[in-house]
Amino acid sequence: MTILVRTSDVPARERTELWRAAASEAYVPLEMRLDDADVFRGQIAGQVFGELRVGEVTADAHQAHRPSRLIGKYDDLPPHYKLSMPVRGYCLVQQDGREASLTPGDLAIYDTSRPYTVVFEDTCQMLTLMFPRRNLHLPAEQLERVTASRVSGRHSVGALLGPLLLNLVSRMDEIDAAQALRLADNVVDMVTTVFAGQLGEDSTRRRPPGHRSLVLRAKSFIEAHLEDTDLTPGTVAAAMHISTGYLHKLFRRENTTVSRWIRERRLEHCRRDLRDPDQSDLAVSSVAAHWGFIDAAHFSRLFKAAYGLPPREYRIVSEGGPDIHLSATGGP
Repeated sequence: MTILVRTSDVPARERTELWRAAASEAYVPLEMRLDDADVFRGQIAGQVFGELRVGEVTADAHQAHRPSRLIGKYDDLPPHYKLSMPVRGYCLVQQDGREASLTPGDLAIYDTSRPYTVVFEDTCQMLTLMFPRRNLHLPAEQLERVTASRVSGRHSVGALLGPLLLNLVSRMDEIDAAQALRLADNVVDMVTTVFAGQLGEDSTRRRPPGHRSLVLRAKSFIEAHLEDTDLTPGTVAAAMHISTGYLHKLFRRENTTVSRWIRERRLEHCRRDLRDPDQSDLAVSSVAAHWGFIDAAHFSRLFKAAYGLPPREYRIVSEGGPDIHLSATGGP
């Protein structure tokens, strides 16, 4: 990764402001409090893979706080999620009335559209991921239940994600543009899996027995048949041998609908294909049709509503690949 800021390059009296300005520029507007500015050492490095921003922060004791007064006022980013994992040392993540105490390998997620605080109690090296909230295939109102909650890096899927992040960071220079985009999607998919598991554990008492397994079966069937233009709630229900009404009820408990889930998953696959350099020769209409969108104009409207740009413009913007930008990398 490219080093974006190093406090040792400036006199001690300038370090607090340099750290605040650099972290805010690299991430989102933040307030900073350094425990001892005279001896504080900090460094931010980062790189961008499509919409995934990978950062590495190494710093002495300090606090980074995102107060409500800074949210949306000085930055024009859509809501993003941030994932933090200490590699060396310890840190705290605070949001939504919770506090996660993280040791090396542990994970916590937080939402940049709400206040949060990250505390380095001593010198700490931390890996960070930042990506648009829409890219995580979980309802925001559900994920809000597990923000600033510790995910162990020693058990279950959490033990798989940590090594993946470490390998990604260590081998960035070996990854070409096409590979980088696919890896970015895979990483976000893995993050989705980790926190879907957290939500499953958190919500076991809230749902009737068998609810989760039925929803997962339905989503698996949908994922396998997204290219089928005849895919409807009715065909999903028939394949599962349940009534369409009951299928709708299951998805309402997930705070979504069957049709919305199908549409969002199709749009996500289109987005990935439009960013893929190996598919740059395919017409946008062909990409859309492949994933079940027959009406090109309707697809364009849906895509713009979901991702902020029409599909053709999105492809053009994405053609730059995983370039490094100060304004789009992870920070504290």
